[in-house]
Amino acid sequence: MIQASQIREHMEVEGSDGKHVGRVDKVIGDEIELTKLDIAAGLKHHMIPLTWVEMIDDDTVRLNMTKDAAKAGWRTKH
Repeated sequence: MIQASQIREHMEVEGSDGKHVGRVDKVIGDEIELTKLDIAAGLKHHMIPLTWVEMIDDDTVRLNMTKDAAKAGWRTKH
């Protein structure tokens, strides 16, 4: 099981297809907030649940879904 403490600021988040989803800003509760200063994130903060994390490898958070699926399901922080 993935522990929130394993996820650090600036880690890359990528889909199961190896494509860039975003970068970690911080973990809030059971969600990862992605940095908004990322073109791939549309310059907005997005939230993804920790349940989407398949594994953590070095400085990469790998999701259990593709980049497109993650972008279709993430929550935009207002």
